Amino acid sequence: MSENSQERSLDPGMNHQTCVVGSYDEAVRTVLDDLQAENFVGRIWAKDPALWHEDPAHQAVIRNALGWLSVSEQQIRHLSPLQAFAEEVKNAGFTHILLLGMGGSSLCPEVFRMTFGVIPGCPELHVLDSTVPSQVRSFEERVNLEHTLCIVASKSGSTTEPLVFQKYFFERMRQATGDRAGENFVAITDPGSLLERLAKELRFRKIFPGLPDIGGRYSALSNFGMVPAAAMGVDVEVLLRQAERMRQRCDSTVSAPDNPGVTLGAVLGTLAKAGRDKVTFITSPAVSDVGAWLEQLIAESTGKEGKGLIPVDDEPLGVPQAYGDDRVFVFIRYAEGAVPEQDATVDALQSAGHPVVRIDCTSLLNLGQEFFRWEMATATAGSLLGINAFDQPNVQESKDFTRFYLEEFKQNGRLPDESPVITDGDVRVFADDANRQALAGASSLAGAVAAHLSRVRSGDYVAINAYLERTPAVHDAFRHIRAGIRDAKQVATTLGYGPRFLHSTGQLHKGGPNSGVFLQVTADQRTDLDIPDEPYSFGTLAAAQALGDMKSLCTRNRRVIRIHLGCDVDDGVKRIQKAVEDALLS
Repeated sequence: MSENSQERSLDPGMNHQTCVVGSYDEAVRTVLDDLQAENFVGRIWAKDPALWHEDPAHQAVIRNALGWLSVSEQQIRHLSPLQAFAEEVKNAGFTHILLLGMGGSSLCPEVFRMTFGVIPGCPELHVLDSTVPSQVRSFEERVNLEHTLCIVASKSGSTTEPLVFQKYFFERMRQATGDRAGENFVAITDPGSLLERLAKELRFRKIFPGLPDIGGRYSALSNFGMVPAAAMGVDVEVLLRQAERMRQRCDSTVSAPDNPGVTLGAVLGTLAKAGRDKVTFITSPAVSDVGAWLEQLIAESTGKEGKGLIPVDDEPLGVPQAYGDDRVFVFIRYAEGAVPEQDATVDALQSAGHPVVRIDCTSLLNLGQEFFRWEMATATAGSLLGINAFDQPNVQESKDFTRFYLEEFKQNGRLPDESPVITDGDVRVFADDANRQALAGASSLAGAVAAHLSRVRSGDYVAINAYLERTPAVHDAFRHIRAGIRDAKQVATTLGYGPRFLHSTGQLHKGGPNSGVFLQVTADQRTDLDIPDEPYSFGTLAAAQALGDMKSLCTRNRRVIRIHLGCDVDDGVKRIQKAVEDALLS
């Protein structure tokens, strides 16, 4: 299927999608014909929960999770509060905005920050979604608190990370501005939540409501995405109107083969069932952060019941021979910022027979189109895989384990002691009994890494889960590690920073197929930060989250080890990089 018929006009106001799937063409066409015969599109818009699950409990969740279908239309009808808020923020003299969120509440605003940067005459947006103390401190040091607007975003209003961010920065703000601290805070949360009550008690400047029938990862076009966008100066009216154009292209009256979102979902679902479940994103630099948003949407929606699409974001480009036959490539290309190397690589991948989806983005404000396209595609793929695309059961599992470790800390003043499998200088390696057996005979970091990577098989993916501050040096080292593993093993690689990935790929890691080989990385904290009114610090919280994540992976019989570094994180990550390089050469 070389081209979607509804886009052959090349409407200059629309992003253009082509899907070249080679030998899978007939299978995808058959799926689209079947979807048309079953009135799939009409049933989505009728909010028929049976498209995803037969269980009544699942259907009850699904019925209350499809508000994203019409949110762009609703937002356009109520633009004035967003536009008035944008003016208020400018007139109040704020120079910075600090978005305090996690998962679906933070990833869309991060896309706006990375895509639009600092808009002249408007405050600069920063997005904090890490409990690692050094990361929290680095964000605090980037802003002048007195002239900073803090947006606390949490759909449920009870998510741990946004609440502790709020406690920390409200106290810091109180020290800077006194009793008027609440004027520097805004909340985005569902009506009746704990955060809404706190915001009222602390006299926040504003409270923007979430929509109870939209889940966090489908909330980009709701207030969770649009309020930060408006505050930083993005033209939300144009963005929403472009999203509405895509919504109309995917409407109930549009057939499945002519529906861009359903067609894309059919491609992804069909190829995943044929073994090509690693959805690998290649993005133009101007829209590079879209991959992180897509990663959460896809992983958390489809990674359950032993199934799932595995999104691969920000993996270094390789030659066609570096990739296995489990990939489908998605190239999101912004023409004004096109990179010849990317164009050549995608052409080579397509010539080598890899399925390639190309989305040509004609304007940065057309991101609204992509939010809706991919929400529809993900819902469609979830239906084809036979799973509920709107719950996240294993995310709660990790939270419960984290809560267990924090209770232990409250009772004993410390987290549980663990015995390392290997101690190599100031680096320690930890594993549960099952994974410990796989490391038998290893006596050094290099030996442990070699033994662990020897477990990687064709069709697997290697996931690096790092509870570290994301610095250029750390990120660059992990990118080299990923490229080395990919080239040597011909497997996909992913990289997540904790705890943000717990609210995205964390669901896939535990609920998806048991094809992941996990490398968790933690470190000692040089300095820590207390959390007001809590018995634990940010450092303790981050450590408990890592332990909870590890425990959850182990209970799911995943292949995982934890490498704990000393205080010199840069040196420790370099040691891991050297150990991986040596292992791949042996």
